[in-house]
Amino acid sequence: MPASKSKAKPGAKLEPKLKPKPELKPKPKPKPELRPKPKPKPKPKLKPGPRPKPGPRPKPKSWRVALLLSLFLGPFGADRFYIGRTRSAIVKLLTLSCFGVWWLTDFILIAGDWRKDAWCRPLKH
Repeated sequence: MPASKSKAKPGAKLEPKLKPKPELKPKPKPKPELRPKPKPKPKPKLKPGPRPKPGPRPKPKSWRVALLLSLFLGPFGADRFYIGRTRSAIVKLLTLSCFGVWWLTDFILIAGDWRKDAWCRPLKH
């Protein structure tokens, strides 16, 4: 058998052929801006609950007047009209105070000094 002819020299190591690595180009640095961008203002967090009516605020409403209106004319929403809550007063008037349940809760809230006016202020004693 004839000896196979190899191009490798005796004693030389055989290395696998590798593809040449592409050269990595450095990324261009961004140009510095002359003025920094203004930070956006954070939005104020709204608290849950009733929000005051927009517009000028009238004088504080009397607690005694609201209590008497709630006692005698509560089923017709007079107490809510007085403290400035006109939308709910109209609903209370049209439903006749939901068979007295709404009247009783409003009376208890006003008597216990829990009810606030439409501008989220406590009623004046």
